[in-house]
Amino acid sequence: MIEVATQKVATLVEALPYIRRFAGKVVVVKYGGNALAGTSDHDALALFAEDIVLMRLVGIRPVVVHGGGPQISHLMERLGKVTEFRDGLRVTDAETVDIARMVLIGQVNPQIVAAINVHGNYAVGVSGEDAGLIRAVARSPELGFVGDVTAIDPAILHGLIRDEFVPVVATVGTDGSGQAYNINADTVAGAIAESLAAEKLVYLTDIEGLRRDVADAASLIRQTTADELEALVRHGTIAGGMIPKVTSCIRAVRNGVDRAHILDGRIAHVLLLELFTDAGIGTMIAPAGIPTPEVPR
Repeated sequence: MIEVATQKVATLVEALPYIRRFAGKVVVVKYGGNALAGTSDHDALALFAEDIVLMRLVGIRPVVVHGGGPQISHLMERLGKVTEFRDGLRVTDAETVDIARMVLIGQVNPQIVAAINVHGNYAVGVSGEDAGLIRAVARSPELGFVGDVTAIDPAILHGLIRDEFVPVVATVGTDGSGQAYNINADTVAGAIAESLAAEKLVYLTDIEGLRRDVADAASLIRQTTADELEALVRHGTIAGGMIPKVTSCIRAVRNGVDRAHILDGRIAHVLLLELFTDAGIGTMIAPAGIPTPEVPR
């Protein structure tokens, strides 16, 4: 019994310098549907909510950004609407963008907010439509109402953070006429992290991190730089659905975000393991040069 208690105390002591280091800093966390894959042995959303609340209680300022691709596909299927993808992006006509808004703003966002607020009145749900948070433009006529971010106005986020709330952002944006667009959540998370000059940008995924050789688990990249990641994308080592995440990481750390992280969201309390332990977990990306320890040894 004493050994268990001693181990718990040692963990708290290990976390102390990291708590001091990140207190008052903004951490943007992208939480996606793929982070829930393979988590049948525990309630992944409840564990994620616990991590966010603990971060908030020790003085960190978390901002959650979420998508909802699987949920959108599921509702479209129930409504008898065929989902079409081009180059990994959902073709989004007027009916589909309404479905996306319904799912992201009306279903997924409230679920995440409610999970966090089980522990207290911390989370507030917003969408990119609120207070002009996310301005967008159509990516291409072929994709319909799929948007690219043109600007982020973080005023509403600053206000919520200042009042000690946790913003939970649904990734629907609008253009100057008020037309709604469905936007890639990875891209939005990076843009929001830049606009807030966040300390960290964290992606929760369904993989353990980035690998130099996709087929070799031993080639996991623990620490890397924007330059090295850019080379891996150029050489085709990183491809498919990881490209938006990696591209956003590269841009973010080159534009004021101190570190970006790609973590396996299927691991219980993965955010706390990365933020508050010496070993860390997943892949950490620094702007350039050799990544230095985040807490002086």
